[in-house]
Amino acid sequence: MIVLVFLGGILAGFLNVLAGGGSMITLPILTALGLGIDVANGTNRIAIILQNLVAIERFKAKKVLKIKEAILVALPAIVGAILGSSIAVQIEKEMLQKIVGVIFLVMAVSLVWKPRIWLEDRFVKRNWVLIYIVFFLIGIYGGFIQAGVGFLLMPAIALLLGYELVKTNAVKVFIVASYNIISLVIFILNGKVNFLYGFILALGNMTGAWLAATFSIKKGANWVRWIVFTAVIVVGIRYVF
Repeated sequence: MIVLVFLGGILAGFLNVLAGGGSMITLPILTALGLGIDVANGTNRIAIILQNLVAIERFKAKKVLKIKEAILVALPAIVGAILGSSIAVQIEKEMLQKIVGVIFLVMAVSLVWKPRIWLEDRFVKRNWVLIYIVFFLIGIYGGFIQAGVGFLLMPAIALLLGYELVKTNAVKVFIVASYNIISLVIFILNGKVNFLYGFILALGNMTGAWLAATFSIKKGANWVRWIVFTAVIVVGIRYVF
């Protein structure tokens, strides 16, 4: 089971950095080990944080990540994540999944029909009020659920900031690492973290994150686009149906 956790972490870390959805692999593994979904959700945050710190270092070393702009969009996401992690929100889960699934499938269409959005930097007139609102709402989702948050962050970053996919990924992992530090503290204070499984999973996630960041920088946005396309199609269909 420990080997399964580690290998699952490698795959999840790779997917999380390149696209998203890695938590859809790790959460079932953690619950299969006997953890409740609430503890699995908290435990998973350890791996998420460490995986993204590895990716941040790789992106920063290759001068892909713009720290100042990443901080600006991370701040509202952190505030949203505190809200999402701290309170119980009455959400109709099946309806939420269908809505998110439709968003994913629309994103998949744009990856094929509007490739310029994802393949090159563009000048966009930035509406910072809209940007803060969008990233605050995504932060709530990430703090409360986490799974699939990368698929929401990527179109938000690409469309609102005008980044191509490699730079989008760099900002995404910075945001996710930032708000999950706060979320993890909240889960720990509520006794919802298994540290043993968390650090074993983190070793796998960190390995996958390093591989994904290296792959992303080396292969460029077009390769990343098709990996993201495959991931959002699979997850979108699963959520809708």
